[in-house]
Amino acid sequence: MRARSGCGTLGTMPAASHVLVACALVACTAPAPDPPGEALLVDLTHAFDAETLYWPTEEGFVREPGFAGRSEGGYWYAAGRFRAAEHGGTHLDAPIHFGEGRPAVDAIPLEQLVAPGRVVDAHEACARNPDHRVDLADLAAHEARYGTLPEGSIVLIRTGWSRRWPDRASYLGTDRRGPEAVAELHFPGLHPDAARRLVERGVAAVGIDTASIDHGPSPDFPSHRVLAAHDVPVFENVAQLDALPAVGFQVIALPVKIRGGTGAPLRIVALLGGDATD
Repeated sequence: MRARSGCGTLGTMPAASHVLVACALVACTAPAPDPPGEALLVDLTHAFDAETLYWPTEEGFVREPGFAGRSEGGYWYAAGRFRAAEHGGTHLDAPIHFGEGRPAVDAIPLEQLVAPGRVVDAHEACARNPDHRVDLADLAAHEARYGTLPEGSIVLIRTGWSRRWPDRASYLGTDRRGPEAVAELHFPGLHPDAARRLVERGVAAVGIDTASIDHGPSPDFPSHRVLAAHDVPVFENVAQLDALPAVGFQVIALPVKIRGGTGAPLRIVALLGGDATD
């Protein structure tokens, strides 16, 4: 298995299925099956640092370095601390974020966080209109080419906005901060009618490469509310969707397990090839 972060490749490692094959050979003398294809891990996460983008009303990510050096015992030791809002950077929105009584971060089933993925590509429409809402026509175009969005899949919406990260003005539509800046936000999102269609399809989760599943000018976050009402978690500020095919990969999206959390920082990766299936 190879792992890719950004534009690089991070070494090699045996796929888990290789281990299973090895165990089977110990247990019997049957001929070994052909080894599975090599899998590729693609990191879909923006790193958290001082440049990480948060909603204009939030402070942002703060890391405070602590001790770093040789201890009295002569060995190296380093530790720091961080603080951050639940919603910012690559993160998960739990249904409770916009749904009273709905699941918090720690209550989301793992089956909704690890599942086959699809990429709905609307980057050309978004390039023409930064306030574009990915709509039923965009979903229909995807399904006409690749088939109906499968029940239990994780749908990732590619707007092309992650290429603007971390330029605040380009990514959010404004570089101002504070409550008054919210009215100046401009970036693509998901139309509530399309959110309802995804609910009808029974998807496990929905992700997008912008700051919100609702487009920047939204005053009342209808797509958030549609998805939350049906316990569908949302992944925001997802990176590198242009590195994924439309079908044929698995998504692994594991947030910090904050009990009662409305959201949490998210490490999300895609597994391509090998045993990855649609």
